[in-house]
Amino acid sequence: MSVLYKSESDRGRAWQALFADHAPDIGFHLWPEMGDPAAIRYLAAWAPAADIFAALPNLEVLFSIGAGVDQLDLSQVPQSVAVVRMVEAGLTEGMVEYAVFATLALHRRVIDYISDQRQGRWQPARLVPPAKRRVGVMGLGVLGQAVLARLSAFGFPLLGWSRTPHTIAGVDCYAGREQLPDFLAQCDILICLLPLTPETRGILCRETFDQLPEGAGLINAGRGGHLIESDLLDALDGGRLAGAVLDVLNSEPPPATHPFWRHPKILLTPHVASMTTADTGGQALLDNIRRHQAGIPMQGLIRRDLGY
Repeated sequence: MSVLYKSESDRGRAWQALFADHAPDIGFHLWPEMGDPAAIRYLAAWAPAADIFAALPNLEVLFSIGAGVDQLDLSQVPQSVAVVRMVEAGLTEGMVEYAVFATLALHRRVIDYISDQRQGRWQPARLVPPAKRRVGVMGLGVLGQAVLARLSAFGFPLLGWSRTPHTIAGVDCYAGREQLPDFLAQCDILICLLPLTPETRGILCRETFDQLPEGAGLINAGRGGHLIESDLLDALDGGRLAGAVLDVLNSEPPPATHPFWRHPKILLTPHVASMTTADTGGQALLDNIRRHQAGIPMQGLIRRDLGY
């Protein structure tokens, strides 16, 4: 029984060493070396080519090495192969850190101060106490709930929205399209952590921005496909939104002429909010394989009908 890893090699070598130390009964191969293809039951990859599945006749599980699976063409993955997204402590902690940083950057007007510094202007901004700054999170999975738990320490009133109902202590939760307007109307800072599906693509658009309180801030650490970029520019330039922190774009990296590079109300980071780590990611992969071997449900097993 073997695992085939097909992605960035340094992390792969670290995971190979972890398996050698803690799971010598499971072979761990780095692409393109795979040993006996018929022995491979597990594939860990970012976006494998469709033809790899024909080469692995006994494959049982495809593990995405990222938090989502929208990079995969699920129609090309055999129905007999389970698809699992990465759920691991390092990835979650990274997203929590980023969301806190971005929330505080908007709350404390850091984007304005960066613009002022570039113009040589010394101008303190009027601040709002945390108790009067409402923060809403779109997406209440593992990442969204972890972000809300950490933000609670700062005293922000917290809201959450997702496709299905949730109950979270200290959070006003909303669900479904019918409750989205009520949620948006209360979000002074909106954080998008949604999975990218046909239903959520383009959800950060003019209609959404018009329903936020005037002067709200946006954080997108989900996927670039959630955002209609021209609508964001209009909302910022028209004063509907006060600022945006963006970690994901439709095209990464954006071309040198992209207006986000130099927009005074945008803080741009290069898709670094949350990344699978060598240590915790490898252990999460091994733990899930052991779960599968024992007939226990795996962490992060997706529903194909939902796309996440």
